[in-house]
Amino acid sequence: MFLAAALSIALLQSAPDPALLAEVKAADAALFETFFERCDPARLAAQVTPDFEMYHDKDGVVATSGDAFVALYAKGCEAKKAPDAWRSRRALLPETLRVDPVPGFGAIEEGDHVFYERQGDGPEKLVGKAHFVQLWKRGADGWRVARILSYAHQAMP
Repeated sequence: MFLAAALSIALLQSAPDPALLAEVKAADAALFETFFERCDPARLAAQVTPDFEMYHDKDGVVATSGDAFVALYAKGCEAKKAPDAWRSRRALLPETLRVDPVPGFGAIEEGDHVFYERQGDGPEKLVGKAHFVQLWKRGADGWRVARILSYAHQAMP
């Protein structure tokens, strides 16, 4: 009897929280829409924590503070103003998405995403896929990403 009760509690605790999933998925979509499809450093600054860190299996340590990440982004925005500049888009693969709570802090998000590129106004092409883990912090002002691990990058044929 005790074992059955303990197992039931464990299963309930591991069940995904639909509200948490929806909140983190929305924060994720807003973050990547800002990063890839806008040039709005102030908006990005409001989406990352001051102590933000990002690690990438191809680019290494991308940033160790929110300010550094936003500055890198702002520099990239300037380059995108050229008519023939390369532009990228990220698409989450929703069937791979997993969100787990971090009590008293926020949530851990994990999944896969694909990337598309186009030059200027040219046609968009699928170019890559990767796995990610993101640590989100929930505060009075909403969700902010604190850590990003981006790895297992693969080129797409």
